[in-house]
Amino acid sequence: MARKAGKRYASAAENVNRDEAVDLNDAVKMVKEKATAKFDETIEVAINLGVDPRHADQMVRGMVELPHGTGKSVRVAVFAKDAKADEAKEAGADIVGAEDLMEQVQKGNIDFERVIATPDMMAVVGRLGKILGPKGLMPNPKLGTVTPDVAGAVKAAKAGQIEFRVEKAGIIHAGVGKASFSEDQIRENITAFVGAINKAKPSGAKGTYMKRLSVSSTMGPGVQINPSSVAE
Repeated sequence: MARKAGKRYASAAENVNRDEAVDLNDAVKMVKEKATAKFDETIEVAINLGVDPRHADQMVRGMVELPHGTGKSVRVAVFAKDAKADEAKEAGADIVGAEDLMEQVQKGNIDFERVIATPDMMAVVGRLGKILGPKGLMPNPKLGTVTPDVAGAVKAAKAGQIEFRVEKAGIIHAGVGKASFSEDQIRENITAFVGAINKAKPSGAKGTYMKRLSVSSTMGPGVQINPSSVAE
């Protein structure tokens, strides 16, 4: 099986110069053409930033709503009570609870990819910091995941809003669609994602901020994009 994947990758990598940056339009076309797996491959963007996230003034983090979604369904858990719990359910939340949901998480039952909480529930959610924090699931008011508007937050998450956070090596990566998306949809999603990273440029960033930008499919080679070709 591994040998077959290797052959497919080698075939897909033909005519792709990984050190040459091309315009966004050409990159998207190449990646779609090279996505030949039998499943609907995820289109992924990776960005190397000129920051050192060990310094607080160089952290890059935020949320962005992709205009065409990610092509992936997101399970959303909401910590809320009473009327706010009802609002969350009506908006499409998959799991809604309070102390009962906290107990489930403490038992290791984490069947969701996004957590939203009302401000009054943070005393409960705060007790889960050691569990949710390392998984990147801890609600955060700066990201809009601690909010009285739980309905709006749930709808945004379901519509294709994604969170981004720079890793230790200064890299941010995210899935921005599927190979079955049209070139226009992929291009517009990448533009929205890159635009959000640019807007989140921290005060401590020195020199070149966006050093390298590439796009790939799950099983395909990476294609380097000229950042100047990605304009809002």
